[in-house]
Amino acid sequence: MNASQHTMSNLFAQLGLPADQAAIEAFIAAHRPLDSDIALYRAPFWTPAQRAFLKEEIIEDADWAGVIDELNGRLS
Repeated sequence: MNASQHTMSNLFAQLGLPADQAAIEAFIAAHRPLDSDIALYRAPFWTPAQRAFLKEEIIEDADWAGVIDELNGRLS
């Protein structure tokens, strides 16, 4: 998948979470604010598999990094 096709909805689906707009907004509302001292992938609400995916994508600055950064900003 091309980076330009990665949306917040795609990210939530990739993480195995409900990916409709209402579910995304509810997730963000339920988990914000994320302490600025905690890396997004270390947040306590992720499963081990979700955490591993987020960490790998962020560290490698991979295709998903842009939308993961967007999620991080929305959780701040």
